[in-house]
Amino acid sequence: MSPRSASVNEELRRRSRERLLQAAVELVSERGYEATTLGDIADRAGSARGLVSYYFPGKRRLVQSAVHRLMHRTLEEALEREPRTEDGRERMARAIDAILGLARDQPVLMRQHMAGILEADGFVQCPEQQRLSQLLRDTVARHGTEDVDADYPMLRALLMGSVFAALVPGVPMPLPVLRAELFKRYRLDWELGVPPDAGKASDGTCDTDLSRFFATGAAPECGPDGQAGQADQIDQAGQTDPADQSDQSK
Repeated sequence: MSPRSASVNEELRRRSRERLLQAAVELVSERGYEATTLGDIADRAGSARGLVSYYFPGKRRLVQSAVHRLMHRTLEEALEREPRTEDGRERMARAIDAILGLARDQPVLMRQHMAGILEADGFVQCPEQQRLSQLLRDTVARHGTEDVDADYPMLRALLMGSVFAALVPGVPMPLPVLRAELFKRYRLDWELGVPPDAGKASDGTCDTDLSRFFATGAAPECGPDGQAGQADQIDQAGQTDPADQSDQSK
């Protein structure tokens, strides 16, 4: 069997990382952070256990990256859903509803995420968080700010504070009340975005199947001679990652 190409190896690494992110989201949602081990995540992802540390320096970093991915893709889906719009006020409303929707639909995961941010390691600015940041900065810009560098951190703080307030055990604030305050600040009409009485079906956050946010597959490709293309080579390679060999040899 001929050696895999660099592009196939890179795709294997991407898929391995995606599976780990998805497994982390699923398991923390089901069991909570403390009851989820790196071994559990590796087993759910179908990866070698040593592969987790190849991509992530620890469980906290992995879980934060996974939640940031979920937030980024949830926000992206909300902003781009039909009917698509360039209206800055509508996009701000969708962004607020998307993040508040995660507090509603993924309370265990989001509570663990907020708790992790308050620990010593603090806020992790990983690639997933940077993608989320870019979307929120763009939302602030389209809303009409004159100073994105000042107004983006404020929006981020307000959204994080609202999620925290909605998830405080024993004294949670109702999401419609938090939404009303945010809409008032940004001068948004209640009918924009996805109002609470419009139901959960259209805001992109209510599905329990989150696999669409973790792109672990690709359509099969064939070369001009009919031979298996890159995607088929990857499928034939199975779960093996180039990093597995070095992990298993340690």
